[in-house]
Amino acid sequence: MNLKLKQLRQKKGYTTTYMAEQLKISKPFYSQLENDKRTLSYKMAIKIADILKTKPDKLFYDEFKERMK
Repeated sequence: MNLKLKQLRQKKGYTTTYMAEQLKISKPFYSQLENDKRTLSYKMAIKIADILKTKPDKLFYDEFKERMK
Protein backbone atom coordinates (compact mmCIF):
# COMPACT_ATOMS: atom_id res chain seq x y z
CA MET A 1 0.00 0.00 0.00
CA ASN A 2 1.21 3.48 -0.74
CA LEU A 3 1.01 4.67 2.85
CA LYS A 4 2.32 8.20 2.17
CA LEU A 5 -0.32 8.73 -0.51
CA LYS A 6 -3.15 7.53 1.69
CA GLN A 7 -1.96 9.49 4.73
CA LEU A 8 -1.57 12.75 2.78
CA ARG A 9 -4.95 12.28 1.09
CA GLN A 10 -6.60 11.77 4.47
CA LYS A 11 -4.69 14.69 6.03
CA LYS A 12 -6.05 16.95 3.29
CA GLY A 13 -9.54 15.62 4.00
CA TYR A 14 -9.92 14.19 0.52
CA THR A 15 -11.92 11.03 -0.13
CA THR A 16 -11.07 8.39 -2.69
CA THR A 17 -14.16 9.56 -4.58
CA TYR A 18 -12.83 13.14 -4.68
CA MET A 19 -9.43 11.97 -5.92
CA ALA A 20 -11.02 9.81 -8.61
CA GLU A 21 -13.20 12.69 -9.78
CA GLN A 22 -10.22 15.06 -9.96
CA LEU A 23 -8.21 12.48 -11.91
CA LYS A 24 -11.17 11.64 -14.16
CA ILE A 25 -10.92 7.93 -13.31
CA SER A 26 -13.23 5.55 -11.47
CA LYS A 27 -13.14 5.24 -7.69
CA PRO A 28 -12.18 1.53 -7.90
CA PHE A 29 -9.30 2.41 -10.23
CA TYR A 30 -8.03 5.06 -7.80
CA SER A 31 -8.33 2.66 -4.88
CA GLN A 32 -6.32 0.10 -6.83
CA LEU A 33 -3.59 2.68 -7.41
CA GLU A 34 -3.50 3.57 -3.72
CA ASN A 35 -3.37 -0.10 -2.74
CA ASP A 36 -0.67 -1.04 -5.30
CA LYS A 37 -3.01 -3.25 -7.30
CA ARG A 38 -2.42 -1.16 -10.44
CA THR A 39 0.78 0.20 -11.86
CA LEU A 40 1.09 3.92 -11.40
CA SER A 41 2.20 5.78 -14.52
CA TYR A 42 4.50 8.78 -14.27
CA LYS A 43 1.78 10.97 -15.76
CA MET A 44 -0.72 9.81 -13.12
CA ALA A 45 1.86 10.32 -10.34
CA ILE A 46 2.27 13.94 -11.44
CA LYS A 47 -1.50 14.49 -11.50
CA ILE A 48 -1.92 13.01 -8.03
CA ALA A 49 0.95 15.09 -6.66
CA ASP A 50 -0.58 18.25 -8.19
CA ILE A 51 -3.92 17.59 -6.51
CA LEU A 52 -2.19 17.00 -3.18
CA LYS A 53 0.09 20.02 -3.72
CA THR A 54 3.34 18.11 -3.40
CA LYS A 55 6.02 16.63 -5.63
CA PRO A 56 5.78 13.08 -7.04
CA ASP A 57 9.12 12.11 -5.48
CA LYS A 58 7.87 12.94 -1.99
CA LEU A 59 4.95 10.58 -2.44
CA PHE A 60 6.35 7.76 -4.51
CA TYR A 61 10.16 7.63 -4.49
CA ASP A 62 10.66 5.59 -1.30
CA GLU A 63 8.10 3.00 -2.39
CA PHE A 64 9.64 2.78 -5.87
CA LYS A 65 13.14 2.41 -4.43
CA GLU A 66 11.94 -0.35 -2.10
CA ARG A 67 10.46 -2.30 -5.01
CA MET A 68 13.71 -2.13 -6.93
CA LYS A 69 15.62 -4.08 -4.25
